[in-house]
Amino acid sequence: MSGSQEDSLPEGWEARKSRSTGMIYYLNTKTKKSQWEKPETPAEEDDEDSNSPKSVRCSHLLVKHAGSRRPSSWREENITRTKEEAIELLKDYREKIANKEATFEELAKEYSDCSSAKRDGDLGIFKRGQMQKPFEDAAFALKVGQLSQIVDTDSGVHIILRTA
Repeated sequence: MSGSQEDSLPEGWEARKSRSTGMIYYLNTKTKKSQWEKPETPAEEDDEDSNSPKSVRCSHLLVKHAGSRRPSSWREENITRTKEEAIELLKDYREKIANKEATFEELAKEYSDCSSAKRDGDLGIFKRGQMQKPFEDAAFALKVGQLSQIVDTDSGVHIILRTA
């Protein structure tokens, strides 16, 4: 027996390595949910009466920075702002939305560094496992019509609006 973590996992679980931290996490292959703690029991399906939706529809406003995975966008060929500057921009946009000075859609269309800007930031419907984990966790925690706090991913920093 090689003694790897994979060998001793209960059925329906996979060990994966986090790209951001290098730490091992565990993926339930049936629900696509992950956890840091090593599972002791076989993976189970989600309960049908679970509060968590199977899919959500969200819009987002992405601000990339020099440390983003791909620091360029339709708005700027070479993004040089710092992560801190990107966060300050998002705080300003979030405040404008909260004070009804602008709508989420107007700001996303004009300022988002994602190609979804042409759709007012709309990403469409997605299920768990389709987005980067921090984005997914934030999106699925929102209620319809709710705006997230700032979410940090490999792509940049975002604010997310759940629309359905």
